[in-house]
Amino acid sequence: MQILLLSAGFFVLVAISVASMLLINKSREDNSWVVHTVESENQISTVLLEIRRAESATRAYLLSGGPQFLTEYQAAAANILPALDRLGRLTGDNPAQIQNMARLRKAVEQRLSEFARGIDRVTNNDVTTAVTAMRNGTSTGAVDTIAKVGLDMRAEEDRLFRERTDTADRTQKLASSVTIAGSGMVLALAFGSVILVRQSSRARDQAEARLRDANLNLEATVDERTADLREANNEIQRFAYIVSHDLRSPLVNIMGFTSELEELSGDIFRRIGGLTQAATGGPPPAAGEIALEGPDQQLAADFSEALGFIKSSIAKMDRLISAILNLTREGRREFEPVKVDTRELIEAIVSTLAHQASEAQAEIHVEPLPNIVSDRLALEQIFSNLIDNGIKYLKSGVPGEIRIRGRTKLGYAIFEISDNGRGIDARDHQRIFDLFRRAGTQDKPGQGIGLAHVRALVRRLGGTMSVSSELNAGSTFTITLPINWNASNRNSEQ
Repeated sequence: MQILLLSAGFFVLVAISVASMLLINKSREDNSWVVHTVESENQISTVLLEIRRAESATRAYLLSGGPQFLTEYQAAAANILPALDRLGRLTGDNPAQIQNMARLRKAVEQRLSEFARGIDRVTNNDVTTAVTAMRNGTSTGAVDTIAKVGLDMRAEEDRLFRERTDTADRTQKLASSVTIAGSGMVLALAFGSVILVRQSSRARDQAEARLRDANLNLEATVDERTADLREANNEIQRFAYIVSHDLRSPLVNIMGFTSELEELSGDIFRRIGGLTQAATGGPPPAAGEIALEGPDQQLAADFSEALGFIKSSIAKMDRLISAILNLTREGRREFEPVKVDTRELIEAIVSTLAHQASEAQAEIHVEPLPNIVSDRLALEQIFSNLIDNGIKYLKSGVPGEIRIRGRTKLGYAIFEISDNGRGIDARDHQRIFDLFRRAGTQDKPGQGIGLAHVRALVRRLGGTMSVSSELNAGSTFTITLPINWNASNRNSEQ
């Protein structure tokens, strides 16, 4: 609505400006015609006045013969024709005045010739004839024609003056009306805009108040949920620790009884072998020797195989319990932000993995890296795990190449750990970050907790982690961490 009012106001202002300019030009034009009419009337008076001056000077010269009257006549006669020409130019726009000018010019020229003849006769001392000629000239009609044409021209100019004055007045009234109407519309639009602005301001204030209330409620809710999540996380860690600890006790018992069962199996199968030898009349087996044949031998082999499966499962369970305990301990550890020379830290990690890299025929390249403020131990665990995985999962028969590089962007440090190894199928890109989940050929030792642990550490440090990889085309793990981390940066997912 405000935009509509502003658009309407702009349109009104433009319309008023254009109309005002047009009306001002029209008023100026009308006024110029009024002035033109006044000038024409003045010029008619000037022509008639000069004719009267010439006639008066001529009569005075005829009667007195004074040279000053001759001079006055000559001056008046010299002004009549130029004044008549100027009057013709002023009235040339009116056909009626053009006709009047033709009649006036003819009569004026006739009257001037009569003046000239009278002056010549006086100059030749024929005063009586000159006076008679002047009297006769008055009755020729030139004087009457000049007087009548002058009246007609004045009447026409008076008519034009009234008409043009009325037109100018109408134009001025119209301009005033347009200005007043436009001003009223602008004032109305301004008043409407003020009302809308006040309404918008009130609505904005109310919205801001609601937003502040919502933010306060949201902050309280977030704090409450965060406390709940933190308590739930601590409870889960305590539960995992208790379960792992409690599982270890029966696992130890199972391991012990499995060992005893393995020892008992030797005694049992030796006794079976001895009984079998005695029944067949053969010599008794030597001490510590088990002599089994046929089904008994197969039974002993199956029993040994079963014990082997049990022992390997127990060992795997023990490793998983140890991993869970390590995760719970790490989850309870408080991070300490310190300034870390990232290149120096990674070069130290590379030096500890130099033997594995040499055996795998892999080269590790460390490019310039940005320094950050973060938890040093967590960074060691993150990069150690990723570099170790890069060495572990190289392609057979292909010289390995692992490259660590970094850059900064918008307050974050971005690290990339790339390798030319066996790669990861696109379907497993998320699976590899799940706890106890592994992808690809399972030909390397591991419990499937490394990348899950790394991602958890990265999140606790307020960062993100992603992978870009294809089968047989290598992998690139990208880690984004705050350049200056503190406890308040901790990712809300933790």
